[in-house]
This record gives sequence, structure tokens and C-alpha cells, in this order.
Amino acid sequence: MPDLRITEIFLSLQGEANTVGLPTVFVRLTGCPLRCQYCDSEYAFSGGTLMPLDDIVSQVHDLGVRHVTVTGGEPLAQPNVIELMQRLVDASYSVSVETSGALSVERVPVEVVKVLDLKTPDSQESHRNLWSNLAHLNPQDQIKFVLCSRTDYDWARMRCDEHGLYERVADVLFSPSHHQLPPRDLADWIVADRLPVRMQMQMHKLLWGDAPGR
Repeated sequence: MPDLRITEIFLSLQGEANTVGLPTVFVRLTGCPLRCQYCDSEYAFSGGTLMPLDDIVSQVHDLGVRHVTVTGGEPLAQPNVIELMQRLVDASYSVSVETSGALSVERVPVEVVKVLDLKTPDSQESHRNLWSNLAHLNPQDQIKFVLCSRTDYDWARMRCDEHGLYERVADVLFSPSHHQLPPRDLADWIVADRLPVRMQMQMHKLLWGDAPGR
């Protein structure tokens, strides 16, 4: 029976993306090949528990909400995650996957909303961006930039223009890196440049700080 290494499964409010505020079940997979300098889920790099897919789907069901986010770590680093997402879709869940953008999203079920994080220079992992992923995005999907500085902001703005990102996906998300970029600065830049992006702040951190599992 296929299984996945799981760090945690929990119910909380969606803290970011365009479903922010909705009660959501989070399935956090263990492991990630990237080491972004601002990572807030380092506890998911190792450890975890091997769980059969049937048990994962059962735990999701028991938590009693219809929105599910598959996250990590980097969830696409475990091949069986594709089958998990398909099972959730087949069970009529509304499913999203949060991915670093360093691994191919080609096999992600079309019904799953991809929240693809393009890594900026200050993340120290921008060389890992798999630009061919853009060809596999659907109109429902979202692209996220975590910004640490004005340099990151200008880089992200140029990538949006270069790749026509505003027209490719439902939302382009600009997020200030927690404790690194003052949110008001980012807001002022977006307004001054009249960018068609959605600024987001991590609501779960505003509510619960850096506590894991929230």
C-alpha cells in the first residue's frame, strides 16, 4: 500500500493565498531539497511518520472541513503525493498544493490549485526555480513571491512582466518576509507602481506567532 512521510495533519485557518481565512486541513509532508534562508518550517525537514494514504485521507475526513492544503517541506519531493491529491479530489475536497517551484508540477491533478512559490535572489535559492513549470499552470493557480528587500521586489516585478504572469494565473501574491521586509514598505511600493498583485501577510503568524501546526 502506498504511503507518505508526514510531519503533521492539523486543522487551522488558511493563513495565505486567495483562500485566506477559510478553515482548512493542512497535510504537511516531511522533507525538502531547498534551504531558503527565511524558512519557517525547518521542523519538517526530517523525521515524520510513514502513513498509508488510506490513513491520511481518513484523518482529513475526521477533521470535518472541505478545504485541504498539501504542504511541506516540499510535498512534491514524495512521488506518492500525486495519488494522495487525486484521492482527495475524487472525494470532493477542494485541494491546493504549496510548492517551492523547484520540482515539476506537470503531474499535479488539474483540479488541484497550485500555489507556486518563485524563489527570489534573497531567498538564496533562486537558482532552483524550474521555469518550465510556468507552462503547466492553469488559470485557477497562484504564483507567490516571498520578498526580503527592494531588490527582491524589483526582481519579482521584472519576472512578472517577462513571463506575463498576471495573465497566466488567478493571483500573483507578494508577501513580505517575516521580520525582514516591513509590510508597509511593500504596500507603498505596490501602490506606487499600481501592480495588479495581491499583497498578503501570513495571517496565522499574526494570530499565533511562529508556533508550528497553526
